[in-house]
Amino acid sequence: MRPTGYLSAALAALPLSACAVDLPPASYSQAGMQDYILAAVVSPARPAEDVARDATRKPEEIVAFSGVQRGDTIAEIVPGGGYYTRILAQAVGPEGKVYALMPATFANRPGGLDAINAIAETYGNVEVVVVDGYNAITLPQQVDLVWTTENYHDLASRDIAPINAEVFRILRPGGIYFVEDHAAPGIGTSATSTLHRIDPPAVREQVEAAGFTLEAESDMLRNPADPHDVSPSDFEGVSDKFVMRFRKPL
Repeated sequence: MRPTGYLSAALAALPLSACAVDLPPASYSQAGMQDYILAAVVSPARPAEDVARDATRKPEEIVAFSGVQRGDTIAEIVPGGGYYTRILAQAVGPEGKVYALMPATFANRPGGLDAINAIAETYGNVEVVVVDGYNAITLPQQVDLVWTTENYHDLASRDIAPINAEVFRILRPGGIYFVEDHAAPGIGTSATSTLHRIDPPAVREQVEAAGFTLEAESDMLRNPADPHDVSPSDFEGVSDKFVMRFRKPL
């Protein structure tokens, strides 16, 4: 059953282009956060190829679990094609902000930033920030949430400690570090650059070592049928994923 405030929230929240974000914050005060998340997921602005992945990625449930709030400032690490960038931008609303943190290796490729720049042009609250390594992130303010999906294993294929320390630094006290990735139970970090997976307990250990507290984890994306011995891109089914929400102490 859809929330009763869905229609009003959807009508208020769907337009988010630079020419259509003039609604005052008061316009968003009538419905709960779930309404805004749902409106972002069903937005006609999302491309069909993104929508086709919703059944397996469960964006409505994932964004709700992450703790995203209206007006939040988010730093998204390696947004890729912008699957979550679009949803997060609309969910936080015009009074919120999404910094799309793109690696310099992408920026140095011809057209490497075209897709994310197009999203930033469409959503007036998205700003592309090129970083030369995620252990040195320059932003004009601390953020409410750092978000990474299906990328932590790549970060952990190098020295992850400085990266997690930088995430801790750019988060405000009480802020959230959200991690979703492909699981490799029982093998630690040995498959990060080969199978592109990581052991969930290894992630917890690494992130907690940076000063975070694990606040919650979810099995909503778990798939016991995944053999875990092939790369997710080579597995014909849906990969087994873990979801964790960490909190920076106040």
